[in-house]
Amino acid sequence: MKTIFDWLAVLLFCAIALTYLHRSLVPQSRRSDRLLGYLPPVLGCVAANWLGNEGFALAAYPVLFASVVYYVMVLKPQQDFT
Repeated sequence: MKTIFDWLAVLLFCAIALTYLHRSLVPQSRRSDRLLGYLPPVLGCVAANWLGNEGFALAAYPVLFASVVYYVMVLKPQQDFT
């Protein structure tokens, strides 16, 4: 954990994992998302972390931002608290 990209990617990954774990407690009939829906933002975390650590910060920030947007717009974690 040496760069800001390590911290940001792990923070976003933890948020995604906690959302998944929280929703896994809900009965299958009430779930509106699928497991594959979590893959794009997780891969975005991996890609942004790798790009940032390799010195491509101008590419890493948009990838990380796109992962956050996907997480908020598609997975909708705010619905869990309404």
